[in-house]
Parts: sequence; C-alpha cells; structure tokens
Amino acid sequence: MEDKKKPSISSPATKFFIVLLFIFFLDIHGGGHYSFHASARKLPNVEEENRSVVDISNNENSATSGSRRSLLSNGLAITPAMGWNSWNHFACNVSEKLIKETADAMVSTGLSKLGYQYVNIDDCWAEINRDDKGNLVPKKSTFPSGMKALADYIHSKGLKLGIYSDAGYYTCSKQMPGSLGYEEKDAKTFASWGIDYLKYDNCNNDGSKPVERYPVMTNALMKSGRPIYFSLCEWGDMHPALWGGNLGNSWRTTNDISDTWESMVSRADENEVYAEYARPGGWNDPDMLEVGNGGMTKNEYIVHFSIWAISKAPLLIGCDVNNITKETMEILGNKEVIAVNQDKFGVQAKKVRMLGDLEVWAGPLSDYRVAVLLVNRSTRRDSITAHWEDIGLPLKTVVTVRDLWEHQTLKKKFVGSLTATVDYHASKMYIFTPDRS
Repeated sequence: MEDKKKPSISSPATKFFIVLLFIFFLDIHGGGHYSFHASARKLPNVEEENRSVVDISNNENSATSGSRRSLLSNGLAITPAMGWNSWNHFACNVSEKLIKETADAMVSTGLSKLGYQYVNIDDCWAEINRDDKGNLVPKKSTFPSGMKALADYIHSKGLKLGIYSDAGYYTCSKQMPGSLGYEEKDAKTFASWGIDYLKYDNCNNDGSKPVERYPVMTNALMKSGRPIYFSLCEWGDMHPALWGGNLGNSWRTTNDISDTWESMVSRADENEVYAEYARPGGWNDPDMLEVGNGGMTKNEYIVHFSIWAISKAPLLIGCDVNNITKETMEILGNKEVIAVNQDKFGVQAKKVRMLGDLEVWAGPLSDYRVAVLLVNRSTRRDSITAHWEDIGLPLKTVVTVRDLWEHQTLKKKFVGSLTATVDYHASKMYIFTPDRS
C-alpha cells in the first residue's frame, strides 16, 4: 500500500545538495530559494527497526561498531558496481567455458571499457558435497580447471571474478552447499582463488535472522586478506537498507526480478523507498538487469536501464553477451546514462512528482547538475512536466538541457519547467545544467 508523505528534505545527502545549490545561486543571483518535493511510500520506523531487528554494534559476530563503513573500509563500490551475472539468462547452466566466453565478449564488445568489470558466477557452480577438509569444491563436470585458474584468466582480461554462496546450509538451488557454519573457511577459500565479488543469498537457513547470519560473513571477509565486494542478497525482507551499510557494499531491496514490465517497475518502486540510505561504498540493489533477454520492448528496456542508472543501482548485465544484439548494446552502452549512475556525487534519485502513471524522477549530480527522468507508465502517449520546485532548482534558474538518449543538447534553454511528450511505457532522460551567466 502506498502512503503519501509530506515533502521532506531530511536526508543528509539532500541537505548537502541544498547547501551546495544555495551557495551556488547566492553567488550568482544574490539569493535563492530551494525546495524539494518528493512523494513516496513511508519508510518503516527506522529507530524501531534498529531496536527490534538489528543492533550491529552489540552483535558479537558483527562488523566493528562505529563507522558505517566498518567492513568496508575495503575501498570498493565508491560508485555502483558494473558487470555481468549469469543467473537471469542461464540460471544453473553455468560452466567454465561460458564464463571465459563471457569475459572475452565483455572485452570484444567494448563493455569492459565502459566500466562493466565484474564477471559473476551465480548458483550451481560447486559440487553438492564439500571435500574431506570441509572446503567447497568446484563442480568437476563444468569447472574442470578450478576457480583459481578461471580467476587468473578473468584477471588477464582486465576483469574481476565474482562468485555466489548463501547464508544457509544449501544455496537456493539446493544443488550446492551454503556457507552457514563455514563462513571463515569459505572466505579464505574465495580469497585464495582470487575472487573479487561475493553475492550472498538467504535460502535454506537455520531460521535465525539475516542480521545475525550476514555479519559472520562480513567478519570472515575482513579476515580473508583480500578486498572482496560483498553483495547482500536478503531480498529486502527485513529492510536491509537500514542495516546493510555496516555489512556490505550493496543490499537487495527487492525479491527477484523477472523479464516483464510489471516486475521491473515494481522493483523500481520498492527500491526507491530507501534512496536516502545509498551512498558511496554501499548501494541499494533492485536486482540485476533484464535488458536484452527479450521479455520487454526496446522502450521498456530503456526505462529499465534509465531507472537503474538514476537510482545508483548496481548495473549487472543479465543477458547473453556472447550473442548481444546491436539494440541491446545501444542501451547497455549508453555512456551518458552510465555516467549518471557512476557520478561521483553518489546520491540516489527519487520520484519527485507522480500524477497517476506519469512520473518525474530527479537526483543531484556533481557540478550542480540535476539528472531528470520522465516515465510514462500508462498505456497512452502523454505529456509530462518537470517543475523546478519539484526537482530542487530555484524557480528563476535558467538551465541547459541535455537529452541522454537522443545524445543532443536542446537548442532552447528552460526556466521554471520543462514539458515533454512521452510515449507509453517509455521515458525521457535529461541532465539539467544551471546557467552560470
């Protein structure tokens, strides 16, 4: 159920953006008025959640108390992760051959140069039983050379290798062991193989809370001797955005995505609620990209990629890059949209206005710019207006507008508002740059 809440500028990131804009426009105009209007579902009571769900600092298995970045002085995820994951397209049909071919394709298509660096193996890569020393064993039929050799190959391409485990006795497929009770052993194993990224799922556990199980792996990774990106895949059940920042580099805010419009926009909605918790080093994760898997139209995939980018979500490709189409490459390879996702300011955008199925998303970027996304979720073509008072600009500000999908700067400058006609299940994405003259 969606509750409306009063316009709020309470988040630290938004306050910081307000201060920057105020100073900027004070210098130029001799004063200014800043307002930010956001309409979104109410968050759970954060203080109550932190008392009843998790107290990281008092958990003996937790990461070090104090700084939010306690793992996670690992120096990773200063911007959202970019890469590829096997699950959305291949599910359990993973192999050494597929991973090597995918790495080769990431390089040959130019995706790696755009920032897609992680090649992540999801579920089903290990034998069902550990060895006699309790170690995970790569499946001999599909990973005959072992993970160390595979990691060396991936690294030789200038890429990074990711792997999957679970905070339970078995992974979600039930085809391989989880890491519950073996956290330190598995973390050391991953480090010895040269693993760079761990996706950590939440299936087949002992019934204890994720906030009791996930910190154990956090500590194990801290002790492993290798910086490993830690992706918490808790599905958003216990609001991991409220506590994941002490434990990992990203946290799933939603259940699994599927390759449909309805699934994609619902994941976007669920993720948007937690925007204020995203920041450099730790990001909200609405699940991996479905772009290129065939279940949506080109316009719908553009909406998908645009929302993930402006939401500072990890951009993990979920299609078969070995057979990627020109159309899919044009979406995943849009440098201007990727730059919004990777912007150093690191503030997740929010919906700032909703009128039925017409939405305006906006978020601040570095150098006083604003990213704006107009989304038409209706079944007919319609006009959508972005008002300066909604997106956080003083009303008399003159802006230059860059269209990120048309790759052109609009000839007209805008003051007060911008209106565009947007096709159904489609979007327009812009960067607004205030005129300093």
